Amino acid sequence: MKMKLKTLIVLLVGVGMLAPSCTKDFAEINTNPNNTPNALPQQLLAPALVNTISNNMIRNRNFNNELMQVTVDVNDAEGKVFRYDFRDSWSDYSWNGLYSQLTNFKDLYLTAADPVNDNATYRGISLVCQAWIYSILTDTYGDIPFSESNKSRDEKIYEPKFDAQIDVYKGLFAMLEEANNQFKINKGIVASSDPIYAGNITRWRRFCNSLYLRLLLRVSGKNEVATDVIAKIQQIVSNSSDYPIFTSNDDNAVLKWTGIAPYSSPFITAVRDQDFRVPAIGSFFIDRLRDWEDPRLNIPVYGKNGSNRLGIAPASGQFIGVESGYLPGTGAVRNAYFYSMSQTVSVNSVTYPAQSLQTEPLTGMIMNYAELQFILAEAALKGWVTSATADTYYKNGVRGGITQWLPNWPNGTAVTTVPTSTEVTNALNAYLTFTGMEWDTSLSMNDLMERLHIQKYYAMFLVDYQQWFEYRRTGHPILHKGAGLRNNGVMPARMKYPIYVQSTNPTNYKKAIANQGADLISTNVWWQKP
Repeated sequence: MKMKLKTLIVLLVGVGMLAPSCTKDFAEINTNPNNTPNALPQQLLAPALVNTISNNMIRNRNFNNELMQVTVDVNDAEGKVFRYDFRDSWSDYSWNGLYSQLTNFKDLYLTAADPVNDNATYRGISLVCQAWIYSILTDTYGDIPFSESNKSRDEKIYEPKFDAQIDVYKGLFAMLEEANNQFKINKGIVASSDPIYAGNITRWRRFCNSLYLRLLLRVSGKNEVATDVIAKIQQIVSNSSDYPIFTSNDDNAVLKWTGIAPYSSPFITAVRDQDFRVPAIGSFFIDRLRDWEDPRLNIPVYGKNGSNRLGIAPASGQFIGVESGYLPGTGAVRNAYFYSMSQTVSVNSVTYPAQSLQTEPLTGMIMNYAELQFILAEAALKGWVTSATADTYYKNGVRGGITQWLPNWPNGTAVTTVPTSTEVTNALNAYLTFTGMEWDTSLSMNDLMERLHIQKYYAMFLVDYQQWFEYRRTGHPILHKGAGLRNNGVMPARMKYPIYVQSTNPTNYKKAIANQGADLISTNVWWQKP
């Protein structure tokens, strides 16, 4: 019990949520090992990245995937996320985990700004990562501590104000602008300190501006900022020398787990083997892949030793999902599921380890090329950018989503030769025709948005809460509405603030809900409101 309380206090201090009388002595003697007074930038980066991505992966698996019908935790009990019914304690996990890592990224910036360590690239990386984390927090909760957050240690701000979401976003844009400028200085960093890009500054800069486009698109529907946001999108897309963005899957922002500490996947370290295979695959996620004869699900041509690339176990040889949101007591049966790492597959009387996402390097995904292409496709569809057609961006996104998992596609696993660009184009066109997902300009804007966001949904598989955020922004893809859904059958618009915030920062908490609306999962955040 003492250890749990100690952990909570450390987290609260990081966000600045405890009064000075409670924390002064504690803060002085309990220093995060990542931010020791003599730490160097190269010592701070990797642990902060590992901890942030690990937090996001667990939340993606347990929360996003259940809301967005990737999985269904088949159970008739109360408090099931897939029925839009979840405990208030869910709010604590992302709030605590992400704010604690913001302290580490802010320390990275301060250390890299010290004249002794002066390094613009580490400062740029810090700003990008802060913008990334703050964006997840504000899109999850709405108004959040931003301008005064994580200042309890140095500035003694123990009760930070909650910034309005519009102001948070303006601050995020400023961070990304400054990060892009810091990267221009092209100051080298220690490659081994960077588990994302191994010190490749160009790729960090591309990630910076691709993330910028993600966040610009997220608020592009708000009249009070739309003009400036669309102009910025146009500026970034038309000026690749000043604002480079992802150009291929090689630029994907992903921490590739090696299985060797400290780069061991949280799916191994934080999820028991027997628990990893418990949730069923949702019908919404798997039915299309099955009916499309998608190569990522194909075992004979694109699989390995009896497993498909996504590590999905069939039920009696069939890829059958469970309809999400079903009524308790209606007898839902778990069918297909994700293999755990201890499971095996038998092929011609030979036993092989099953391919499992528990040991998959790509699960540490932050943002990928396919998502960026779908962002550009939407911008082109709406007439904001003209450097390429929406069709071109859309096809790039579909191809990127497949080749992220199968780099040699359309060649199979047994083929070592690299396919020609013509072979890839022909295979892509054939895939889109067979699946009925080709870009058809005779369709309505709404129908094209649905088609685009179905594909984007698969591209954002495993990426923190991004599927949930995009669904809330657009209403796409159209999800199955089960009879057992709570919250009047409406997708939750946010998480409630952690309960302890009400008692540790009551004045600013009350101001936040007065500005945003009641502290309920049904209250829309600023960018969702008409």
